[in-house]
Amino acid sequence: MLGTFGGALEARHIDASNGKLVGEVTGEVETDEGVLVIRRIHLAMRLEAPEKSLETVERVHGLYPMHCPLYRTLHKAIELTSSFTLEKVGG
Repeated sequence: MLGTFGGALEARHIDASNGKLVGEVTGEVETDEGVLVIRRIHLAMRLEAPEKSLETVERVHGLYPMHCPLYRTLHKAIELTSSFTLEKVGG
């Protein structure tokens, strides 16, 4: 998911390379009839980019999941969510 989001940003001329885009994944596990099952996965991303790119980043964040192979494969079985924060740099 991180790679798809980053690629979509790069396609819109927002640099997501060299550590400018990083993510932290958390998962929630429950027991189902004595078996551990992953129920939810959340990807929290942090992007270093100019403040002027915020509107584009928000738009990309809303669109990228259905273009992501991992999301498309798993979203019906596991609740997959993501969020981002923008660390403003430069202009």
